[in-house]
Amino acid sequence: MAPSLLPTRDRIVSAAAKLFYSEGIRAVSVDAVAEKAGVTKRTLYYHFASKDDLIAAYLDMRDHPNLALFKRWFSETEGDVADKVRGVFYNLAGSARHPRWKGCGFLRTSAELANMPGHPAMKIGVAHKKRVEDWLYGVFEAAGLEPQARTLARQTILLLDGSFAVVLLHRDPSYMETAGEAAHSLIRLAGLLE
Repeated sequence: MAPSLLPTRDRIVSAAAKLFYSEGIRAVSVDAVAEKAGVTKRTLYYHFASKDDLIAAYLDMRDHPNLALFKRWFSETEGDVADKVRGVFYNLAGSARHPRWKGCGFLRTSAELANMPGHPAMKIGVAHKKRVEDWLYGVFEAAGLEPQARTLARQTILLLDGSFAVVLLHRDPSYMETAGEAAHSLIRLAGLLE
C-alpha cells in the first residue's frame, strides 16, 4: 500500500520507523517525523500523546514481523534444529551486508534509553526479546533437547544479541556467522548429552 493511502496513524509510525532506525530515536525530532509523514505536529500529537508513545509504537510495529522473519528463515533452512538455527544467523549476516543495515532496533533503542528502564519502549523491547527466547525454547523442546532447552534458548539469544553488537562495531557480518557456528555447536553438544 502506498504511504499516502495508509491510515494517518500508520503513516506516522512508518515515518518514525524509517527515521528512528536510520538516525536513532534521540536524534530525530517530532517535527521531523511529522514532516516525513506529511502531517502537522498537531495531528501527530492527536495520535500519540508523546514522543515516548511514538517510540513505543515504532518498536511494537517491529515485534511480530521480526519474529516471523526468524521463523521463516528457520523453516526454510534444511537440516536438523542446529542447522536451522545456524541458518537464522547466516540470513541475519546476509541482511547485515546491506548498506542500510543498522542492527537490531530493539537493542539500539534500549541503549539510547538505558537510564529509563520503565520507558514504554523498554518494556516492548524486553517483551520482544522474551518472545524470541520463548520461541527458541519451544524449538529446542520440540527437538527433544530437554532439560537443556531453556538454557540453549538463553545461550542462543546471547549469541544473537552479542553478534548484533559486534557486527555494528566492526561492520563485519562474518561475526554473525561465527556466532551461528557457536550456536550450532552448542545445540549439537546438547543433543549428544541426551
